[in-house]
Formats: sequence, C-alpha cells, structure tokens
Amino acid sequence: MTSIRPVFYVSDGTGITAETIGHSLLTQFSGFHFLTDRIAFVDDADKAREASARIRAAGEAHGVRPIVVNSCVDAGLSSVLAESGGLMLDVFAPFIEPLERELHAPRQPRVGQAHGIVDFEAYHRRINAMNYALTHDDGIAFDYAESDVILVGVSRAGKTPTCVYLALHYGIKAANYPLTDGDLESDRLPPRLKAWRRKLFGLTIDPERLHQIRQERRPDSRYAKLETCRREVQAAEAMFSLERIPTLSTTHTSIEEISSKVLSTLGLQREMF
Repeated sequence: MTSIRPVFYVSDGTGITAETIGHSLLTQFSGFHFLTDRIAFVDDADKAREASARIRAAGEAHGVRPIVVNSCVDAGLSSVLAESGGLMLDVFAPFIEPLERELHAPRQPRVGQAHGIVDFEAYHRRINAMNYALTHDDGIAFDYAESDVILVGVSRAGKTPTCVYLALHYGIKAANYPLTDGDLESDRLPPRLKAWRRKLFGLTIDPERLHQIRQERRPDSRYAKLETCRREVQAAEAMFSLERIPTLSTTHTSIEEISSKVLSTLGLQREMF
C-alpha cells in the first residue's frame, strides 16, 4: 500500500528553488504518494504563522508528519514555520557555514535579497523561451527555425512539461511535436520534421503508464485503451530506432532528469537560472 505524505515548499520568494530541490530529493524515494503544495512569498511573521497552521492541519488530516522544504532566509520566519511540527529541511543551511568560512565573512540575510540579483539578459531569454514553448506546444506551430530542440513522442509522453521546464530554467527554446495516427502509419519521420533532424529528441513511455495517464484525461475512450497505447508506443519507438533519433523513456524519470539528458545529448549548454 502506498504511503501518503504531505510536502510543502515554502519560500519568501516564488518557491521555485525550494520546489526544484525538494522534487529532486523526493524522486529518490519510492512507495510514497507525496501531496505537494508550494507556499510562496512568506515574507513576514503573519504569513509564516498562516503557513505553519496550514502545514500543521495537513499533518493532522493525514496523521503523519509533513515534510517542509524551506528556502526562507530569515531565521525568525523559519522558527515560526518549525512550530508546525513538520520535518524542516532548510535549503540554505548546509551551505552557509562553509561559505562563511571560505569567504571570511558572515551572511547578511535579508528577505528577498536572493531574488534581487537579476541578469536582465538571461531573464528576457527565459521569458522569450517560455513564449516560444507555449506557441509551439503540441504541434500548434511548425516554424522550427528558432528552436533549440524539438521533442517528439506520442500524446501524454511528457513533452509539454519538459519544454516548459527547459524554457523556465535554461532559457531553451523547446518545441514539441505530437505523433498522430497518420504519422505512425509510417516508420519514417513526418515530412515536417525531416529538415530539423539534428534538433529532434524522442520521448517514449511504458504503455501501461501511458494508459493510466490517458484514462485520467479521457476515461474509457479509444485514445486511452491499453491496446491503443501499446500500438502507438511500439510504432513511435520503431520510428526513433530506424531514424536514429536519441530517445529516453519518461516512465520513471523526473522532468529534471529528462531535461538534463536532452541538454547533454544535443550538446546544448546553458546556465541554469
């Protein structure tokens, strides 16, 4: 039986850092169903008390100790959050003391300070990449000249969230192309993709898992049938193999891991924001 555990990502900013690190940690553990919740902009005592009450209530509702991944820089706010009774995992704690020793200077914690260090060129690159991912999602547009990568796969194989992650965290212009029934009738690349072969990366998935995902989206439809999922995945994998497209299964792979593999395989080097 899968054990349920509430998890909170708490921050005085957006909470993206806490969520990214926390998710990477949780993927190392199986047999649990983590109920995650992000609480952002906890930048004063009142908000910290509200967050603490919310965390405590979740623990009482599920009868287990919540896990709290915290990136608040103010020790006072962290103390209030600790009153929730949750397991407190401070994102910065393991690094502050070694840095103070190395730099021969004490930290000067100020709420929101970390989020004020902005590289505007990188920021605009990330926003442009995000806009690109949204306008080139699921075959909406096919002008791939500006793309850095084009993710190819059957519907619900994980293309869209990976494109969004690549845009938000690396400023990568990622498009995605969904393989349709017409595309899968042939074991060759669809005509629209042939000119962009060097940018292609295939995503595949276990048919049983794909069946579960599609059942949640369109219960008992032809689209969600296990037979359909098996046929589509088999045809897509045959195409990737014949066309020598680099491929990764998303079945047991986190978005962070998928993105890292895409970047390294295609030789895309970008700083993480």
